[in-house]
Amino acid sequence: LIYTNILDLTYHISCSMRTLYRMFKRGEFDVRQLPMKGRRHPNGYVETRGRGRTGQLGRNIDERYNDYPNYRNEFGHLEADTVQGSKHHGAVMTLVERLSKVEIILNIHHRTAECVNTHLDQWLAKIPRHLFKSITFDNGKEFAEWREIANKYDISTYFAEVGAPNQRGLNENNNGIIRRDGLKKGMDFRSLPDELIQQIMTRRNNIPRKSLNYQTPLEVFMKHITDSRFLI
Repeated sequence: LIYTNILDLTYHISCSMRTLYRMFKRGEFDVRQLPMKGRRHPNGYVETRGRGRTGQLGRNIDERYNDYPNYRNEFGHLEADTVQGSKHHGAVMTLVERLSKVEIILNIHHRTAECVNTHLDQWLAKIPRHLFKSITFDNGKEFAEWREIANKYDISTYFAEVGAPNQRGLNENNNGIIRRDGLKKGMDFRSLPDELIQQIMTRRNNIPRKSLNYQTPLEVFMKHITDSRFLI
C-alpha cells in the first residue's frame, strides 16, 4: 500500500502500476500535481535560442568546483532565482541550500536589482556570518548588482551559463513545486502577504525527503545551524 495526499485527504490505494494508470485515466488525480521525474535535458545542455539577449554577469559556475572541491558534499552553498507573478507583476526570490534542501523565499515584491539586494541584505544580516559559502545565480538583470552582496558578506558568487537552468536544477525544481503549493502563475506577486510566504516555506521545509534519509530539510539545516563552528 502507498499513501497519497490529494486535496488534503489522506488515504491508501493499491500501488499496482496498472491500477495507478487507470486512476489517472479516469481523472481521479491531477497529474499536474505530480513532481517532475527524470531530466528534461541531458547534463551539460545549454539553450542556444535567444542567447545574446543577456550576457554572463559574473564568474562562471565551473569555477565553483575549483574553489570548493568538496562542493557536492558540504553545507553552505545556495542556488538562487526569482519567480514572477502573472504578466510579470511582482516577484519572489528563492534560495535553496543544496545539502539540506532547505528553501528560503524572500517576498521582494518587484523583480529589480534594488529589491533583490535590499531583501537579500536584510536576510543575510540575520544569520551567522560565513554560514553560507557561495550563491549561484542565473543571469537575470535582477542579479546585476551582485558585487554589493558578495563584498559585504564575503560570500563567493557564481553564475550558471546563459540558457542553462539545469545547472541550478534543485532550485528550478523547487520553484515548480512552490507554484503548486500556492504561488500560482495567475497571481499578482506585487502585494503578496508575508504570512502566505511563511506558510509555503514551512510546508516545504517540513516534508521528510528520501534523499535526506527521511529527515526534513529543516531538521538537516538546523543541525548545521547549531554546529558550534558557526556560533563563534
